[in-house]
Amino acid sequence: MKSKLIDRLRPLMLGAVLLSGAVHAAVQPIDRVVAIVDNDVVMQSQLDQRVREVQQTIAKRGGGVPPVGALEQQVLERLIVENLQLQIGERSGIRITDEELNQAVGTIAQRNGMSLEQFRAALAHDGLSYNDARDQIKREMIISRVRQRRVAERIQVSEQEVKNFLNSDLGKMQLSEEFRLANILIPTPESANSTTIQAAAQQAGQVYQQLRQGADFGQMAIARSASENALEGGEMGWRKAGQLPPDFAKMLSSMAIGDITQPIRIPNGFLILKLEEKRGGGESVLRDEVHVRHILIKPSEIRSEAATEQLADRLYDRIKSGEDFGELAKSFSEDPGSALHGGDLDWVDPNSLVPEFREQMATAQQGEVTRPFRTQYGWHVLEVLGRRATDSTDKAREQQAMNVLRNRKYDEELQTWLRQIRDEAYVEIKLPGADQAAK
Repeated sequence: MKSKLIDRLRPLMLGAVLLSGAVHAAVQPIDRVVAIVDNDVVMQSQLDQRVREVQQTIAKRGGGVPPVGALEQQVLERLIVENLQLQIGERSGIRITDEELNQAVGTIAQRNGMSLEQFRAALAHDGLSYNDARDQIKREMIISRVRQRRVAERIQVSEQEVKNFLNSDLGKMQLSEEFRLANILIPTPESANSTTIQAAAQQAGQVYQQLRQGADFGQMAIARSASENALEGGEMGWRKAGQLPPDFAKMLSSMAIGDITQPIRIPNGFLILKLEEKRGGGESVLRDEVHVRHILIKPSEIRSEAATEQLADRLYDRIKSGEDFGELAKSFSEDPGSALHGGDLDWVDPNSLVPEFREQMATAQQGEVTRPFRTQYGWHVLEVLGRRATDSTDKAREQQAMNVLRNRKYDEELQTWLRQIRDEAYVEIKLPGADQAAK
């Protein structure tokens, strides 16, 4: 249908050109390369689209939009680093299936309290294409997997590190304080000389003075910061005190909401932090646990699905007729971890179980034997023996410490890795007004 329509319109278009007497007036701007990135390129259309998205985000926050020139350079640098990670993903064979992508889009819509159709409508209202949004989500999924392989999987936190952290003053502090931060980074090269460092310090001082005089922190971050989160107004989200260097944590503890720090010298530049919110923690953690036992019957090559269900039904009837649950579990259950103990799973956290098992367990009364039900493992009959709320504060603290240490190592390693791949790549910037660079 499309080709037929074009065929019909072609004579009209040709006639219009001939009658105009000025063919060049009908020529439309052609997309062009704004950066060469190793074996790929960034196009002007990509840059323009991302700039529009960032402008819309800034406008929604109610802030003024920075000059287009400064915004373009920030966005282009982000696109270059994204492009490098996507190329790594391509070389590593990372693929996102349609099923995975559909599930991710559905999850995003659900988190925003929308159906898929409402999500489409919201995108259209903001002037965004649904297909473009899907493509961006797909790119972010690939980048996430690249980072998982190249950065997250290399991070190890030992039990001793967790113990040391919890026993430290900083570890104790992180249980009671958490900060929501924004940052502005004025960078210095790794091999910077004293003149370069002094120039960066002067630039950071100028930014700090502008902030003190009332300049909007988010706009300044977008226009001047070299941090990865610059286009989000420097927003870092919530950080536990334990995720921060000790000097930073102590300084932030004594700051009021809305305060900003003077420029802080760090290995890769000068950092200005803004304390946006502060909250406490460390309350007792109660976890619901259930004492449960079950019998598991699995289908196999010699026992069909129907025969398996029938056997589970017979065992249920025998238990209801008065036979001992534990003895039947020892004789018939195919769960090697619990069969020898009469099917006893001991006290378990419901969240650690598959949804079907968890739902059956939640609705069963204490002492009640459920009718057979299916999970991915086979057919189950279960009995709830008891329920309790357990103080798992110590376990929660250990897990919290583990997460804090992993996140701290991840943040540090990620920034180092991103700088490394950027420095090692061949990048030629062709954006008018930007410095030409080849790395």
